[in-house]
Amino acid sequence: MTPSPRIGFPVLLLTGLLIGLAHPAIIHSAAATSPDSLKADAPIAQASIDPTPIAQAVRATGNRVSINGVSVSVPWMQQDGRIGLADYGLTDHLGITLLNSNDSQRQPVQWFSSSQTPTVLSVWVQGGYRYLDLAPLQTTHGWTATVQGQTLNLTVPTTQITALRSGNQPWGQRWVIDVSGPTVAQINETGGSVTVTLAATVTSAVAQSVARPPSGQTPAQITPAGQSTQITLPIPNANARPVLFTLANPHRVVVDVRTDHLRPLDILWAPGLRWRQQYFTVGTKTLPVYWLQLSSREAQTTLRPIWTDPTTATGTAPLQTMAQRWQATAAINAGFFNRNNQYPLGAVRYSNDWISGPILGRGVVGWGNGQVQMDRLTLRQTLRTGNGQSYPIQAINSGYVQAGMGLYTPAWGSTYRPITESERIITVRNQQVVGQQSVTGEMAVPIPQDGYILALRAYDTPAPALTSGTAVTIQSDFLPASLSPFPHIVGGGPLLIRNRGIVLDAALEQFGSAFASQAAPRSAIGHTANGDLLLVAIHNSPAGSGPTLAETAQIMAQLGSVDALNLDGGSSASLYLGGRLINRHPRTAARVNNGIGLFLP
Repeated sequence: MTPSPRIGFPVLLLTGLLIGLAHPAIIHSAAATSPDSLKADAPIAQASIDPTPIAQAVRATGNRVSINGVSVSVPWMQQDGRIGLADYGLTDHLGITLLNSNDSQRQPVQWFSSSQTPTVLSVWVQGGYRYLDLAPLQTTHGWTATVQGQTLNLTVPTTQITALRSGNQPWGQRWVIDVSGPTVAQINETGGSVTVTLAATVTSAVAQSVARPPSGQTPAQITPAGQSTQITLPIPNANARPVLFTLANPHRVVVDVRTDHLRPLDILWAPGLRWRQQYFTVGTKTLPVYWLQLSSREAQTTLRPIWTDPTTATGTAPLQTMAQRWQATAAINAGFFNRNNQYPLGAVRYSNDWISGPILGRGVVGWGNGQVQMDRLTLRQTLRTGNGQSYPIQAINSGYVQAGMGLYTPAWGSTYRPITESERIITVRNQQVVGQQSVTGEMAVPIPQDGYILALRAYDTPAPALTSGTAVTIQSDFLPASLSPFPHIVGGGPLLIRNRGIVLDAALEQFGSAFASQAAPRSAIGHTANGDLLLVAIHNSPAGSGPTLAETAQIMAQLGSVDALNLDGGSSASLYLGGRLINRHPRTAARVNNGIGLFLP
């Protein structure tokens, strides 16, 4: 009943290798203008980090930002004389590119600036978001920011669009928007197109020229909207994504639509938490890899299992929604689930309680007390009666069913509905049987808060011995026993690496041959020799196909994993950080049942 991976597509990330068009205004060397050339140790303009307070020492927060009257949903915070915007607000709604950084309190950015003197913004992390101080941008570019209730009103100078040009490149298509000055640009990707909204006006002559593109090119659509302009550009290739960046001297907004859209990035996002992404080569494949690296030396971080709804083990939700519900700073999707009934299919143990039990001896990761272990886990549970009879329990709180006895606790929810057509339900309270009934269809059976229920499926042998008043206990044995002490356990599979050796064996963990050989996006968790944890998402190559399980194991080894575990993949493969998915567009991400959340103070 293991669901097959759901194929998805990588998300847009602000990246780009500049390849000039045959136009004098945009022929530049890549080394001089590409965001890729801006390294973490690039010279910093000291004037760019001289903050100008815009308010007295007050504290306010909100999640709405009005940019020249256009409202968007982005968290912001005002404190200690600073106004900060969540970092993805700058990239998605202002057209700013984040650059490499080895300082968790300073973030270099590129926005109509020289590669030698990027603007540097001060940083603070709070409530799961990373805020970037807007003061240097206000000072340099004449922005104003005021707070009105829970809305941050941001006013930026309006410029003018002077031309819109496009050209075909080997990697896709480039669109160049000439503007009269630094211009805020918001990018919004939908199926088959991308809309760029600029804080700029456009003349009718420029707007009309867009309707006459060079032969063979799909025309753009340009829509004036007061003091802003919307430009809709086509994305003809399903594997392509838009990449937006800005250039100065002259001022241009560039949008590349390309399949090789990932830009290598290395940002110390918070103390002990690094955001990285780059291409890796395995055999003849070049694959985009996104990962979060959590330092074992950072004691203030906490890792916990998360799932759709804390009141029940069932249900699905986008990882982004799940992470925000749990107030996690970062998260990755984790175990498998049944897409039809939304029941979990693997281990989720939280603070020693099984939200969902392990199945089929599949791989898990366990952690706690500064230790991490990855291995294949079998949980053997036995129900024993007061007069010495014993019966095996198939699984606990699981959507995986076969003939036998299933155990369901209050972690499953307040009620249980039969998963098969006909089941006999034994209700236990305070370690004593209190009732027995046959149920069919959608009949709901309450799960007592001081006990559990047992679901007998094509297995009537225990029924005569489990009459009302019978005392019962449950014995649990871990194989291997070394996983028993870990308070947190999350399942996936198959196990990829153990003790530095690749141990991939999908058949041993009862995965089908099609699943084992399929090339699809993947999620995985790794553990390095120095104790760091790696939360990893691997996506389709620019040529189209994603990694196989064997290729995933090789990439995890290249990342330095001494132990590694495959997690659910396909469209489930999601990596969340600070309010957004960093590996794909949210519209391509499937709903999932559970994940692993990272919490910062």
